[in-house]
Amino acid sequence: MKPVEIITQEAAIRASSGQTLRIDTLVRENDDVPQGAPVACLRDAPDVKFVAPMAGRIARIKLQPGRKLTEIVIFREEGEVVRHDISNAAEKMGLRRLMQNSGIWPLLRRRPFGGMPTPDETPAAILVMALDTRPYAPDPRQALQGREAAFERGLLALSLLCDGEIFVCQASGPTLLQRASGRGKIRAVECTDRHPHGSAGLCSHGLAPATIETPVWDIHAEDVAALGDLVMTGILPMKQLVQIDGEGLKESRLVRTQPGADLRELTLRAAAHGAHALMSGSPLDGHEAHWLAPRHRQVTVLPRGSNSASPHWFTAALTRSSLPKPVIPTAALRQAFGVALPAVALVRALSSGDDELAMKLGALSLLEEDLGLADYVLGGEAHLAVLLRRMLDRVQTEFAP
Repeated sequence: MKPVEIITQEAAIRASSGQTLRIDTLVRENDDVPQGAPVACLRDAPDVKFVAPMAGRIARIKLQPGRKLTEIVIFREEGEVVRHDISNAAEKMGLRRLMQNSGIWPLLRRRPFGGMPTPDETPAAILVMALDTRPYAPDPRQALQGREAAFERGLLALSLLCDGEIFVCQASGPTLLQRASGRGKIRAVECTDRHPHGSAGLCSHGLAPATIETPVWDIHAEDVAALGDLVMTGILPMKQLVQIDGEGLKESRLVRTQPGADLRELTLRAAAHGAHALMSGSPLDGHEAHWLAPRHRQVTVLPRGSNSASPHWFTAALTRSSLPKPVIPTAALRQAFGVALPAVALVRALSSGDDELAMKLGALSLLEEDLGLADYVLGGEAHLAVLLRRMLDRVQTEFAP
């Protein structure tokens, strides 16, 4: 399927689902901003900027108490594009400053705990995700077509930030590495193209397990190509390949659009008749949203079911046990953890709050999205993603420096 370009009239800068960002705004409502201009920065790390995904006017700034970011909405207008100073991009500290000022730093994600790395963190390894096995996900290889040189430059740039190896996780087929050497630190790794083997958490568990002392970063391959363009031209590209799919559509769409795009406009005249849910992300780990979430490359449209009446509380009490249902070992459950992780033992450790055992079993390499298939296999009643987040928060509070 050939992608079509759709730049929505509105876009928003927002935090990832479940993430809290305390920011200081650098603009006011009704200000005109060029594409790539900083509109906010982290309150505790002001060098890390969030930038406008397109030229336009600041339509709305919405913050929660404590300067917590809800959304910064931009209305599209004609304007200029910011060009960054790349004179020191070949040096480690200069590259860090460039990435933080240009807005690409928030696209990095660390493990354990999630979120972006701290400005001075050095990872033990970096995973470049050049495959995505989630339902309806677009093929990252298609996003790299015609951008092979930029991808190689981005890999070489990442090698300046990492003391360990950089793993390019890809599906079987021709290697994505052509000339990039990165002083021998960069290597391609073939992964099974069945979900969840293409999830960053399982790749990290098998290649470079994350620990409190040895964090691991991951980044989408298309963002690496964007980094390659940035260090060459000083301009950060603001278009990404997004698949729009789901049972609530008349037809699927493959589009190139800006970060934070308006999901309603992306699905205009493509959604089927009737009530439907617009989700940013996959049907396994996505969430209903108005805007395309950071790092998401897919939009899922699902029909809404009829709202049947809830059973009386007494009937529900009689038919549902007050104790959690036992976890039954099945082949489907093992496959949901990619066979690499001890599925039943890990589920039980998370359910019982045994943080030390969960850490020993590899939970520090995982984030909520990595357990989407396992939650689905267990009927959505185990709430593993919620349990994992609680465990990670407790471990971060008690053990992280």
